[in-house]
Amino acid sequence: MQSTLNTELLASMLKSKRGKKGLRAVSDEIGDVSAPTLSRIEQGKIPDVDTFIKICKWLDVSTDTFIASDSRANPLSNHQHVVAHLRADRELPPDTLNMLVTMIDLAYKNK
Repeated sequence: MQSTLNTELLASMLKSKRGKKGLRAVSDEIGDVSAPTLSRIEQGKIPDVDTFIKICKWLDVSTDTFIASDSRANPLSNHQHVVAHLRADRELPPDTLNMLVTMIDLAYKNK
């Protein structure tokens, strides 16, 4: 089974969490990742392994979030995408985040 990196989701979550911060500010937050590298990732380029791991830590998500298997496996669902985006948001207090995730879980469960 072949796996690939879901660069679209990675770029989306990076842009989402960065918000209005400049690439240099985010580069400083992550550490040892240049602003031009972050720009390339936001454009859908594949980062090297070390950079990928640092970005996942900064996003506070598992590296598995971005691993897309071949067509025989199930891709990430909308539910998983929404929860991953919420978990990447550093502005929400943990209690609020957990309540939102619970609400989203219920909404998808009752669909």
